[in-house]
Order: sequence, then C-alpha cells, then structure tokens
Amino acid sequence: MRLDEAFVLKEIGDSESMSAKESLYGRTRRPSNRSGGARTALYLRVSTLDQKPDLQYDGLGAYAARAGLEVVKDYLDVGVSGRREGRPQLNALMAAARKREFDCVLVWKFDRFARSTRHLLAALEEFNHLGIRFISVQDQIDTDSPMGRAMFTIIGARAELESSLISERVTAGMKAAETRGKHVGRPATPKRIVTEIEALATSTDLSVRQIHSKIAGRASRGLVGEITKRARAGRSPVL
Repeated sequence: MRLDEAFVLKEIGDSESMSAKESLYGRTRRPSNRSGGARTALYLRVSTLDQKPDLQYDGLGAYAARAGLEVVKDYLDVGVSGRREGRPQLNALMAAARKREFDCVLVWKFDRFARSTRHLLAALEEFNHLGIRFISVQDQIDTDSPMGRAMFTIIGARAELESSLISERVTAGMKAAETRGKHVGRPATPKRIVTEIEALATSTDLSVRQIHSKIAGRASRGLVGEITKRARAGRSPVL
C-alpha cells in the first residue's frame, strides 16, 4: 500500500467527514445504524445434504447479538456447491437487497457466500451501490470500517490480476500451439459441406436461413451466409 493510500485510510478512520468516505468509496453511503440495530440478512450455505448449518447459525446469531444487529431474514442454500451459479437462496437474497429489504448482509466466511473472487467483487460492488453493509465474520471484514473498504480495493485488484494472468496464459498457449503447427480456433468446415452449401446457393433461390436449415445446422448460419454470398457473386470459394 502506498503512503498516500495509507494516509487516506487514516483520515477516514480519524474523521467523521462524509467527503473523505466518498473519495474512497465513490458514493455517499447511508450512515451506519450500529446502535439502532440495522436490519440484517444472514446468508448460509452447506455443500451436501448431510452437512448441518448449525455452526454458521450459532456463529452468526452470536455476532449479530454482540453487534446489535436485528436479524430480519436468513437465506440458506443446502446441498449446493460453492462453484454453482444457480443458488436459489443467494439469488433471493440479491433480489431482496435490490428492494432495500435490509441494510446489512452477514455471512460466516467469504467461501460460503461467493463462487470466486470475481463473483465476490461483483456482489460487493452491488451492495456498495445499494448502500448495504457486508460483514464476513471469520474473515473479519466489515465494509463499514476503513479496513473493510481497503479490503474491497484489494479484492478488486486481485480479480483484475487474475483476469490478466488468465488472458496471458491463453494467449501464450495459442502461440505455442501455432508454433507447433496445431490448428487454433474452430475446426475447419468439411469440404463436402462447403460444396453442398455452394450447390444450394447457385442452384436455388433459397435464403441463408433456409440453406442453413437444409444442411441441418452442420455449419453456423454466419458461415452459410459467407459461402452463399461468395457462390452467388461467382467468386472462387476459399476453403
């Protein structure tokens, strides 16, 4: 962390000024309601039907009591892997958040909530936009605190780094394959299919959609369009 970033974080921690918070978070957040019992939603997940969420329930309940949070709803996904996108209760929580049905989301750990760093960042960005506080008990992250906001920035940087590294590895792998004479990209369309499309294009007035239907989708509609256009213009086909 650079000295100027550390200074900004210190200023936010020492000052009650909203302008300093806005400069870091990018928007005005609703003042936290710690003493008044912020409306809080719990999110819990267990990966298999045999697992019990008791540990998460007990830990979240105890934390909410200590922090003076008012639990208004809990969302539990059972038998759902953390990598799966289709989590009904998580989807329900996000829908309720957009309706401003609560002011805080409380989870046991990041990995109980998010599928990946990118998913976590997207959710935190949406909560930030909605003015909703996010707390992960075991990770000791609270987006209402200076350290929590700093972690938000770090998570974003990590997600961007992961994306860049994946892109670089894919590009390097494609170049290595090309160097070894391997075909990169979609497999070439068989010559007999190209010939069939050309024959239909030159001997009939069928549309591209109809020709695509005639060949039973064995080539993409875009490719059918290209071949049809070349054939009807009298150009030599490029295979």
